[in-house]
Amino acid sequence: MPLPFLPIFDSLAPLAPPSAATTAAPGATFARAALLTTLAALAGCASLSGNGGTLPELPLTRSDGVVVFAAGDIADCRKTPAADSGAARTAAVIAAGIAADPAAVVLALGDTTYPVGLPAEFSDCYAPTWGQFKSRTLPAPGNHEYYTTGAPGYFSYFGAAAGPAQRGYYSTDVGAWHVLSLNSNLKAEAAAAQLAWLTEDLTALRRRNPSGCVLAFWHHPLYSSGGHGNNLHMRPAWEALMAARADLVLAAHDHGYERFAPQDAAGNADMATGIRSFVVGNGGARLTPFTATKANSQAQDNATHGVLKLVLKAKGYAWAFLPVDGSAPRDAGHAGCHAT
Repeated sequence: MPLPFLPIFDSLAPLAPPSAATTAAPGATFARAALLTTLAALAGCASLSGNGGTLPELPLTRSDGVVVFAAGDIADCRKTPAADSGAARTAAVIAAGIAADPAAVVLALGDTTYPVGLPAEFSDCYAPTWGQFKSRTLPAPGNHEYYTTGAPGYFSYFGAAAGPAQRGYYSTDVGAWHVLSLNSNLKAEAAAAQLAWLTEDLTALRRRNPSGCVLAFWHHPLYSSGGHGNNLHMRPAWEALMAARADLVLAAHDHGYERFAPQDAAGNADMATGIRSFVVGNGGARLTPFTATKANSQAQDNATHGVLKLVLKAKGYAWAFLPVDGSAPRDAGHAGCHAT
């Protein structure tokens, strides 16, 4: 099937045809492969797969999979009422998606409120926006929650959904997938305890389900081209996940969207066994610039708020970055799982 017109771009170039103004919207840059993937998906063709070949279609409908919406850096009402905030706009995208897929799950990738995670921030800004999804939300804590010692606002608001003993990490199953939420704020003994738990959880998973797909999410990205990347303290978790043949890692912290090709914990591209990762910090807070593009970055967008939509299927997954203006996905594709 022929693709629509696509100009030839260098490695990273503005998302605009050659006839458009020379200055594109700030931060809206995509790798050429990502552009091909997106346009192929929108045209109904097989998109470029993550393992170097062409995969069967994995359309963005729930079908035999589970729909997931994810973003972090969400509710900031310091200068704007909740109803007019960026969080309200991304919440509208999710609400429309849930209307089409009532069983959808929401992942909150940390920095759920600003500036310091107080209970009032949850009640006055998060609750009127993303709070409508509370019963279907799997959260992870960000650094702003911990600007109030112990993150009491976060743990009080999410309760049991935030994991046992206010440690901030847990695992669950979402459809056919095993999903782990980690606390990237932990240090020293607490971080070591989390890593031991993670290793044990993944070992138990592979005993009972050697071929299942795995997704993990936390706040601080190991890899990011934004001002907060890279966060090397999450490398041991990445190594544990890769040893268990995990497939996806989601994070936020930098206020933009970025997709990385599958890679190992040292940042080497590894299409066979590496983990594909997404940074989705477009949840509603002020967007921030990218800095030097890191190796293996395939798509970037800090020109719009939006959410990542995933469809988690038994043997693979599809993704699309949905902007708040309701236009076509800014990035899309699909791939198979490692262990299947």
